[in-house]
Amino acid sequence: MSKLESTKRHILIIKKLRQAKRATFAEIADYLAKESELDGYYDFNVSKRTFQRDVEDIGVLYGVYIKFNFSCKYYFIEEEFEPEVSDRMFEAFDVYHALNVKEQMSPFIYLEQRRPQGTEHLYGLLHAIKNRNRIQFEYNKYYKDHSENRTVEPLVLKEFKYRWYLFARDTYEGNIKCYALDRLANLQILNTHFENNDTDWHAKFKHCFGIIAPNAEKPSEVILSFDSFQGKYIKSLPLHASQEIILDNADELRIRLTVYLTHDFLMELLSYGNTVKVIAPQELAEELQEQYQSALNQY
Repeated sequence: MSKLESTKRHILIIKKLRQAKRATFAEIADYLAKESELDGYYDFNVSKRTFQRDVEDIGVLYGVYIKFNFSCKYYFIEEEFEPEVSDRMFEAFDVYHALNVKEQMSPFIYLEQRRPQGTEHLYGLLHAIKNRNRIQFEYNKYYKDHSENRTVEPLVLKEFKYRWYLFARDTYEGNIKCYALDRLANLQILNTHFENNDTDWHAKFKHCFGIIAPNAEKPSEVILSFDSFQGKYIKSLPLHASQEIILDNADELRIRLTVYLTHDFLMELLSYGNTVKVIAPQELAEELQEQYQSALNQY
């Protein structure tokens, strides 16, 4: 049995349990037998003993833990994290295995041309946050032509538009700043500890769109009207977790959001052009109008 064959079988087992949520060994074995017929080259059929070994290997190799319910006699994937975290883990798993095939896939897959996101720092930063270790790194700001050395107390990581950001307390000024991981270099985890952070970050980011989290102002109720075609995309990929549909017909999708009126949110609305109209609040509608007028003035 080749390593590639066993790896493909592992992926199929995970796929089956993700789709079915729960399955008996007989159901899994039947699924693998049908996949063997469809593949025509690899044999994914397994004995009960081989399957038990696969379950152990899947846990060690991929961090996906398959458990057995003894009373109902079915297998299931144990969800150790919050749903959104598990979904992203499996999404990364799918992409990794799609790109890691041995065959030449370049004619069939076109990837975005973009610079690395700084994800190589994620593990070290999570370790420092969990253990409350101060960190040092070099940071490059876009409006400066040189990098700066920073010593900070890492507090939380946030993702926005395919970029990762670190929120940390500056040890010199004492305030919390945001750092993009793709502009961070030479990360060092120091042996110096800091006091526990009591901030409820879920509450702090609840009404944020992007990486800006205003400290004092209250979030605003925003009502947006999209044309019916753009509305289909807004329904399939909501703008924000607070999104609520208040009107949906052949002509219009109208939604309500509760968000801070930040620069990031304004830029997002501008990206929709004439397919969106701000119904409320008036201050946001006026700001959007000013931005459009400013753009027209350049032509």
